[in-house]
Amino acid sequence: MEIRGVERVSLVDYPGQICATVFYGGCNLRCGFCHNPMLVAEPGSLPIVDRIQLLEQLASRRDLVPAVCISGGEPTLDPDLPDLIQQIKQLDLKVKLDTNGTRPEVLADLLRSASLDYVALDVKAPWPKYSLVCGLDVVSAVQKSIKLIKKLAPAYEFRTTVVPGLLDKDDLLAIGEILAGAEKYVLQQFRSTGPLLDRSLEGQKPYPEKFLHQIAIELKSMINTIEVRC
Repeated sequence: MEIRGVERVSLVDYPGQICATVFYGGCNLRCGFCHNPMLVAEPGSLPIVDRIQLLEQLASRRDLVPAVCISGGEPTLDPDLPDLIQQIKQLDLKVKLDTNGTRPEVLADLLRSASLDYVALDVKAPWPKYSLVCGLDVVSAVQKSIKLIKKLAPAYEFRTTVVPGLLDKDDLLAIGEILAGAEKYVLQQFRSTGPLLDRSLEGQKPYPEKFLHQIAIELKSMINTIEVRC
């Protein structure tokens, strides 16, 4: 596992914070709607980001960019992730982790050591559809990660990319039942502009924004905060 990309400034990857976003190459899932197909399927084709230089750059800009979002790919596949996070924390920077939740043991260690300030976990589908959407049966692992985040994360969000043809209203309400009592759930609008991992999804029309807001209203009885992110 290597870092294969860095966005020096992001206003959208960490709620309420200006952050730098670090992208790991490599993922254990194959979600067709993924917008980072090179990171997932061909990470070796992208240049490696030198970690020492990255840390120096983060340190030099921490007054302007006080947080880091670690994304991918799937960061928890890297056995050196805890060390990187500790190095970032030593710079007095906040750390947000984006994860698919398939490595609950890694997540547990990070949360119990107070290494993370924010966690975003992608809930791909209701349990019966999970392997269809992401290509692997990882339900048990994701269930454990959801429980850990609810119990231990200082701040968090669960989120679902709403892809027509893969997820419908009943699916989203079923996910709401799974996440009942959670602090925050985000419905993410599907973006059909490529490149996508599944090229057949490129150009597919997303659900109307009104549809997502209607679902959000129905989910409010289950979850504290519902956000539609378009």
